[in-house]
Amino acid sequence: MQIPIFPLHAVLFPEGRLPLRIFEPRYVDMVSSCLRSGSGFGICLIAAGGEVGEAADIHAVGTLANIVDWEQLPDGLLGIVAQGEGRFRVLASEVRADHLRVAEVELLPPLSQAALPAEFESLRELLVRILDELGGSQAGAPRRLDDAEWVGARLAELLPIDLEIKQRLLEIDEPIARLFHLRDAMLNLNLV
Repeated sequence: MQIPIFPLHAVLFPEGRLPLRIFEPRYVDMVSSCLRSGSGFGICLIAAGGEVGEAADIHAVGTLANIVDWEQLPDGLLGIVAQGEGRFRVLASEVRADHLRVAEVELLPPLSQAALPAEFESLRELLVRILDELGGSQAGAPRRLDDAEWVGARLAELLPIDLEIKQRLLEIDEPIARLFHLRDAMLNLNLV
C-alpha cells in the first residue's frame, strides 16, 4: 500500500485526533486529493529535518490518518482534523519532485483490547481529569476507560512527554507494556 506521508513534530495514535493548519502547496494538494478520493495519509514523527521546506526524514512507524473535518480558516489557510485509524510500518519511501514524501507501508495489526489492571487506576483517574479540564469535544467524546490500549494512547497523546518517548509508546505492540512504559516516563518527569 502506497500513501503520502505528512512528517510532523507530533505523534498521532489510533483513534486520536490532530488539528492541522495546511499551507504548503504539497500538503494542500495532498489534502485535496485525499478529500476527493476519500483516502488517507500517513503521519510520522520527524527523525531529522523540519516540517517546512525540504522533505524531512521520518521514523519507520506511523499512523494512518483520515480527514474527519476541514474548513477555510480566517487567515486563509486550510484547517483539517486528522483522525488516527491504524499504525503502519514504512517499508520504503521516496521524495517526489514536489517534495512530498510517499511511502510503501504495511499496516500493523491493531492492538488487542485488554482490561485496565487495577494497578493503573491512577492513570485512568488522571486521564478523566485531563479530559474534563480540556472540555469541548474531549469532554463529551466516548470514553473507554476500562480499555488499557485506549487509556494508554490517550495519555500518551495528551501528556507533556518527549516526542521520542511518545514514538516509542506508539511502537509498543502490547497495551499493558505501553502502560508500564508510560508510567515510567511519567515518574521520570514527576507527573505521578
